[in-house]
Amino acid sequence: MKTNFALAVVLLVAGQAIAQTQWALDKAHSKIQFNVSHLVISEVTGDFQTFEGKISSSKDDFNGSEIEFSADISSIDTDNEQRDNHLKGEDFFNAQKHPKLSFKGKLSKNGSKYQLKGDLTMKGVTKPVTFDVKYNGTVKDPWGNTKAGF
Repeated sequence: MKTNFALAVVLLVAGQAIAQTQWALDKAHSKIQFNVSHLVISEVTGDFQTFEGKISSSKDDFNGSEIEFSADISSIDTDNEQRDNHLKGEDFFNAQKHPKLSFKGKLSKNGSKYQLKGDLTMKGVTKPVTFDVKYNGTVKDPWGNTKAGF
């Protein structure tokens, strides 16, 4: 079984402290998604409706930023309630015993390419993972908020 995770994130600047900027996920414009190969002939996609995250960055290009996020397993949504309940059960995530998945790592930049490396914890098991990341830029929205998109 092959599983892919996608973290589509828009960050909203929350505050600054001595050259360190704290960013929070803009939940209205972010998603934690996944797709899983099913029986080798199809893919199942889904996402987590409830999540949180933050980034601590000392550089404008986000190189070396520390990133943390978590998602509530009970918020899993694959557009099929029966499958969602099965995924929340003991056969898969065991949401009752392990209510969250979490990630903690660092973003690194090499030229114009970004990678997110860190530890992903699911069902009480932590493993190192690496995600390729696309940085879409930083802008000020019409209300004066600074936002960055990945």
